[in-house]
Amino acid sequence: MSELLWHKVSEKEKEEISKKAKAIMDSFSKKLDRIKVSGETEGVERKESERQEKEAKSQDLDREIMFKNAPEHHDGFIIGGRKEW
Repeated sequence: MSELLWHKVSEKEKEEISKKAKAIMDSFSKKLDRIKVSGETEGVERKESERQEKEAKSQDLDREIMFKNAPEHHDGFIIGGRKEW
């Protein structure tokens, strides 16, 4: 598990990582070359390609419910988190 922790990477490790990545990409590209594709690939044909526009309806929001659901709020404003992702 300790190898998964962050540590400074030496030049030797950088070269090993680069060689492993190249080997993975080469292996993948060789497998892709084996796939046979007949002619040009076509998309899906549909009767209708776009949906019809409908009349939009406005929904009234209950401010009390909205503020009860908000984790933080103050003076009628919801306080959004920063960099919590």
